[in-house]
Amino acid sequence: MTRILIADDSAFMRNLLREILADAHEVVGEAENGVEAVERYQEFTPDLVMMDIVMPIRDGIDATDEITSADPQANVIMCTSVGQEEQMKAAIRAGADGYITKPFQKPNVLDAIESVIA
Repeated sequence: MTRILIADDSAFMRNLLREILADAHEVVGEAENGVEAVERYQEFTPDLVMMDIVMPIRDGIDATDEITSADPQANVIMCTSVGQEEQMKAAIRAGADGYITKPFQKPNVLDAIESVIA
């Protein structure tokens, strides 16, 4: 069972991801911004981070860069809205392993996780 950290400033999106992941994966923590995401990563050392790009205080790209710089083995899937291609390129440069687009659909989320963890 994959241990996952969810980082998204929207409680609705965190709940939605938690429901999608509930059957096959374990959500070990949640974060509302990039600063919390880095702290929770260090606290829980999850197998995977589901990271929103646009968050307050610190965005997902900066948080991903800090996490992957400290732990090159870290796995991060970016959660993005359609039309954020430039941010996605920056996220990949920061160390993201893949991405999913909102609105989340269960098969797409699970497929993305499998492709990164496999």
